[in-house]
Amino acid sequence: MAAVNELSPVVGTQAACEVLGLPRASYYRQQRPAFGPSKKAVSARALSLTERDTVLACLHEERFQDRSPAAVFATLLDEGVYHCSLRTMHRILEQEGETGERRDQLTHPAYQKPELLATAPNQLWRVLPQFPCRFGRSK
Repeated sequence: MAAVNELSPVVGTQAACEVLGLPRASYYRQQRPAFGPSKKAVSARALSLTERDTVLACLHEERFQDRSPAAVFATLLDEGVYHCSLRTMHRILEQEGETGERRDQLTHPAYQKPELLATAPNQLWRVLPQFPCRFGRSK
């Protein structure tokens, strides 16, 4: 690859690869950056850390403890205060792990297969379904 890099400014990439017997696709594949986790660009409109902390502190105020983000948003708008959108409030709470169902959820017990138990003969009878007989006798 180093030889192709030295020759390509002089004779061109195609000619350098042909002379060295190297496929151009291999050369260009080596030039690409390795795959890895992509770095997300931070939007210019994103909240700064101080603004984010302000919104979180507002959502944690005692008067808003039992209220939804939509109710907090509406109350703040009535007071003439706008920190961020409703969706951003939900997003901040989700990043903090503070979203989810607040009520206790019913958990169903694990299903137990019925157990047939007999301690003596003729205590337990099982009724089999009636299916037409395909083999042997027919009705």
